[in-house]
Amino acid sequence: MTKELNTLLVALYVLVDDHVVPPRAGRGRRPELTDSELITLAVAQVLQRCPSERRWIRHVRSDLSWRAMFPAMLTQSGYHKRLKAAQPLLRKAIFTIAACCPSWFDDLWITDATPVPCGMSRETVKRSDLAGHASYGYCASHSRWYWGVKLYLVCAGDGMPIMWCLANPKLGEREVLAVLLERNHHLLRKGQTLLADKGFAGKQFKQLTEAMGLNLLRPDRKDETYRNGNLGGVRQRIESVNQTLKGQLDLERHGGRTPHGVFTRVAQRLLAMATVIWHNWTTGLTSKRSLIAYDH
Repeated sequence: MTKELNTLLVALYVLVDDHVVPPRAGRGRRPELTDSELITLAVAQVLQRCPSERRWIRHVRSDLSWRAMFPAMLTQSGYHKRLKAAQPLLRKAIFTIAACCPSWFDDLWITDATPVPCGMSRETVKRSDLAGHASYGYCASHSRWYWGVKLYLVCAGDGMPIMWCLANPKLGEREVLAVLLERNHHLLRKGQTLLADKGFAGKQFKQLTEAMGLNLLRPDRKDETYRNGNLGGVRQRIESVNQTLKGQLDLERHGGRTPHGVFTRVAQRLLAMATVIWHNWTTGLTSKRSLIAYDH
């Protein structure tokens, strides 16, 4: 464990314990590993690039520095059950951290959908508990078919997650994003610009965003007159955010096999990225999404 990672985890624990996890009340035996420690441990697992929970538990128990930080460690099954039960806390932690950053008040938010594969074989598709939630989809940017779900993400310019959801890839992108924006309309501000891909073109979707007070900005399609151009330089921001999730936080190696498992592991990675961005803002680091100091 590096000194920078230790500092980040301590700061995260304090924030989560003060503003995310409610005070424990009532009778009953208190857990040896608190919810604040559990969330901190989940972020550390992602930053250390250890997708296997069994291997992660073994590593924490065998390393003296980790044992000193988390003396009361769970078994693999206990850690897995506690983490799935902590889904509301993971969502609340992402929202709380995002609201603490200056980028929360940016006038430009960006959005995109990226594939989250959940299986590689036909037998997995036939036997998986994700049947009905996951399906076959096509990733145009990589020219490949996949079986899984899609992550819809609305984030600030620095990559800070604002709102997100997982959806079946068979569903239309405009319909899913419309529902996501409607459910989180209280987070939107009038006059705010939403940068989207050209796949979100459509008169009905544009009317919906205008009714919410949003200025929809997207690249021009080939069959349209010139308005905004291809917006390649600005659109590269959301592509780099997706690359951080996939290349450095192992989004495609999540290991989830059930709907709750996939949701939890995706939330883990979004929370880890949000924590790094928040900590880099706090420490004054120029590259807000840099994980160099924390991933080893």
